[in-house]
Amino acid sequence: MVNDELNEMYEEIVMDHYHNPRNTDLISEPDFEVEKNNPFCGDEIKIQISLDENKNVSVSVTGRGCAISQASGSLMAEQIHRIPYSELQDNVNLFRKLIKSEELSEQELDKLGDISSLSGVKKFPVRIKCAMLSWVALEEILRKN
Repeated sequence: MVNDELNEMYEEIVMDHYHNPRNTDLISEPDFEVEKNNPFCGDEIKIQISLDENKNVSVSVTGRGCAISQASGSLMAEQIHRIPYSELQDNVNLFRKLIKSEELSEQELDKLGDISSLSGVKKFPVRIKCAMLSWVALEEILRKN
């Protein structure tokens, strides 16, 4: 019973982010920009990042595709918006741990917040690439800079 309620809550979060994505306003002069797609299913994501004088992130995530890929991008954007650029890789690593079913501490789960709603994706290996698309794009930005 509790598991069903938890799954329902997670589904609501994912669908809310799919239908009402956050941080979608394009940035006129981004410091970093990358576009990625998943050729197997056609999901697309575009990430733009600009940094303020304190190196805090402003982010725009846009795209099209399945509910999982688009909700993951929206959840990621909500998570990283206004955090220091230096913390981005830690967020990517934490999400990767979640998707790979690695043990997470209570503190790590708290840091993930609503992103934990994507944990059920690990039951469907074919959907992991959908959930990872925006995170892989973010990591590409980090590798290049």
